[in-house]
Amino acid sequence: MIEYICTISGGKIMSKAVITNKNICPVYKKCGGCQLQNMSYPEQLKYKQNKAERYLKRFGKILPIIGMDNPYHYRNKVQAAFYTSRNGKIISGVYQSGSHNVVGIDSCQIEDELADKIIVGVRKLMPSFKMTTYNEDTRRGFLRHILVKRGFATNQVMLVLVTGKPMFPSKNNFVKAIREKFPEITTIVQNINPYQTNLVLGDRENVLYGKGYIEDILCGCRFRISPKSFYQINPVQTEVLYSTAIKYADLKGDETVLDTYCGIGTIGIIAAKNGAGKVIGVELNGDAVRDAIVNAKANGLKNIRFYKGDAGDFMRAAAQEDEKPDVVFMDPPRAGSSEVFLDSLIKMSPKTVVYVSCNPETLARDLRYLEQKSRYRARKIQPVDMFPHTNHVESVVLMSRVGSRQ
Repeated sequence: MIEYICTISGGKIMSKAVITNKNICPVYKKCGGCQLQNMSYPEQLKYKQNKAERYLKRFGKILPIIGMDNPYHYRNKVQAAFYTSRNGKIISGVYQSGSHNVVGIDSCQIEDELADKIIVGVRKLMPSFKMTTYNEDTRRGFLRHILVKRGFATNQVMLVLVTGKPMFPSKNNFVKAIREKFPEITTIVQNINPYQTNLVLGDRENVLYGKGYIEDILCGCRFRISPKSFYQINPVQTEVLYSTAIKYADLKGDETVLDTYCGIGTIGIIAAKNGAGKVIGVELNGDAVRDAIVNAKANGLKNIRFYKGDAGDFMRAAAQEDEKPDVVFMDPPRAGSSEVFLDSLIKMSPKTVVYVSCNPETLARDLRYLEQKSRYRARKIQPVDMFPHTNHVESVVLMSRVGSRQ
């Protein structure tokens, strides 16, 4: 089979063909996770470029999408669901798109290879430890999900066992057995989720081995990653994405920067280390805020602080107190920002807004709102292929007020 490797050169999408033995995943249609795997990689990039232009071209010129040199095995976070078939066989894999039917998968072309091997290793150990799979209907059984996170720069590996019950018979022997098979594992956590919910992780955790977290390095900064904290799943393209965001912010050293939807503090910490005068981070997830505070200390930063709270509520309160940041980073979820947030942004009137989006449709909606309600306009729009073989498109948008220099 021919694999196409794409890069950006001189503002154009370039590609070269190399011979490879990679095959299209045999379950990609059934799984539904890789919607574009039937396309060559240049075709995928063209499709995503067209998608970005379809939603965003009315706001300004769309720069050529930045693709990956090697668009395989890029996911540093892998999770698997478990169930037992009618003949008693334990199956692990992913939920079929739009359903709770588990598609059995031992290896995936976009997931970290070591993570896949660890999941299979746990599954094979289950019978000898009399570990059963959890049944959501009867609420009986033990193992619901497995989550594996790996720091690509540090090679630290976290194994999270999501169980329906807190009791874990022979847990010490199990930890010893799985670590003998995979000494790369640096921490093991039991997460307890007894609820009928679509959420993978519950509220309670027991650290069975190691520190209960891993660390990774991104854009020269060290980050602590807990089971429930958000961290971008493609570290190679995240470097591209965040470097673009920092470049667009054009930090001079005396700015007050507001990092909204900050997660574990990635963009804000990188900004604090690369020229920002003062950085404020806001995040609703308490676990992520705790990690963000630790991350700032680990990087020796004293010019950044974090607040737990809804980004929209924080923005509204700050606007009412006449807070005036110079730069605002916003990296909302796929649903985009709320009108409360955008109205507060307009009232704050920062010189520069850098919008990191994972959904061009909601990005277009928010840009349209800002155009109609304010003097903010998009100056640059840079698509980035964060998730090869899927239909997702990430973008970085530089916005400033009409009349201001940028």
